[in-house]
Amino acid sequence: MERKKTKVYEMAFIALMAAVTCIMGPLSIPIGIVPISLTNLAVYLAIYVLGCKRGTLSYIVYLLIGLVGVPVFSGFTGGVGKLFGPTGGYLIGFIFMALICGWFIDKFSCKLVPSFIGMVLGTIVCYAFGTGWLAYQASMSFYAALAAGVLPFIPGDLAKMVIAAVAGAQIRRRLAQANLVENRQ
Repeated sequence: MERKKTKVYEMAFIALMAAVTCIMGPLSIPIGIVPISLTNLAVYLAIYVLGCKRGTLSYIVYLLIGLVGVPVFSGFTGGVGKLFGPTGGYLIGFIFMALICGWFIDKFSCKLVPSFIGMVLGTIVCYAFGTGWLAYQASMSFYAALAAGVLPFIPGDLAKMVIAAVAGAQIRRRLAQANLVENRQ
């Protein structure tokens, strides 16, 4: 009976964090081809709250919700066309970002410096997927795509990482105190 209860909690938290991403993801500021979005902040927080496997799963649920046409992507868009558009590489890159961030956060028990390093490395991998796809889709050089889709976002993404590192660890600690998630610290 206890295992069933745990599974229900896990599914509920995965759904909750997917919903948080659905709320934060469409909030964006258009600047050129690639908008500033809160999706990566939502993914970082999901990883802190749920851990690597479940946090990544919550992002995949969000991605599937968007792919069926619900307007949860940046600028309140949705559908498969978004995946094949100029920013589709970032949407796929977020999966790998979640896995890399999650591994570091889980492995080092939410410790600040290693978790931050994991977020930086995961974000770099996401940037690589996004930049490669943007260059291909927009018929631009890799360097032009890097200038359009990465460089303007670095300061904001670093700020989101700091917010996630501080808030995520606190949220995780509070949920563990309430016996809603396992304590990894």
